[in-house]
Amino acid sequence: MGILSRMSYVIRSKVNAVLNRSEDPRETLDYSYEQMRDRLQDVKQGIADLTTQKKRLEMQKRRLEENVEKHNEQAREAVAQDRDDLARQALEKKKAKMSQIEQLETQIADLQNKQENLVEQKNELQSRIEQFRTKKETMKAQYEASEASVRVSEAMTGAGDEMEDVSRAIERAEEDTEEMEARSAAMDELQDTGAFDDALSDQDSIDRELEAGRTDSEVEAELETLKGEMGKETASVEEPETTEDDTEDEMDADSDENVDVEEELESSEIDEELEEIRDEGR
Repeated sequence: MGILSRMSYVIRSKVNAVLNRSEDPRETLDYSYEQMRDRLQDVKQGIADLTTQKKRLEMQKRRLEENVEKHNEQAREAVAQDRDDLARQALEKKKAKMSQIEQLETQIADLQNKQENLVEQKNELQSRIEQFRTKKETMKAQYEASEASVRVSEAMTGAGDEMEDVSRAIERAEEDTEEMEARSAAMDELQDTGAFDDALSDQDSIDRELEAGRTDSEVEAELETLKGEMGKETASVEEPETTEDDTEDEMDADSDENVDVEEELESSEIDEELEEIRDEGR
């Protein structure tokens, strides 16, 4: 096989494959049905032509039969006039016409047989066409139902191209969302544990905790002072009687306040010492 022949064979194969994929069975069925109807019409036309020819032969046969009867009358009249010569001529013409009539009868009988055969073929073909039409409509309905079922299934299961793209997009969005949630949780955890120090501050996590403790102590001390001042104002307004028990309670409270102040001072001194140690380490 030459190069051109091989190329032609490959091209025809490709074209046939494309046509097979693009072929619609419904169109093929309709085309086949129309072709069968065209053949049926041709058969009917052939029967009509054959019947016309038969009718012409039958008309010609009737004219010949009329001539035969005429020649019979001519022969009788010639015999009555003692004209045997004319009678003989009339009988000879009658015989020739009878021979033609026999030939026409043979042709007419042959056409009649052909007509009957064509009529049978026409009836059989028409019956097949009706059966094919019913089958065609059934197959088309089944094909359309299957096609609709496939479209619905593709839409429901995402088997179609568009639904497949949508499914992939949803999967990517879910993956990105999970990734961002995981990163956010990780950042929060690292921030809570102090793994990330503030880039704009020189303090580390211990410094921040110590500072928070000092702030809490200062707030508590100021709160106690405020309560003490408010207590004195209330006492000066009401001027309650002072008992020995109240005096002892006030002395105990003053003692507790002094202890708290001493503890705060000690804590401050410790904090200052830690700060000096931290500065030396730097």
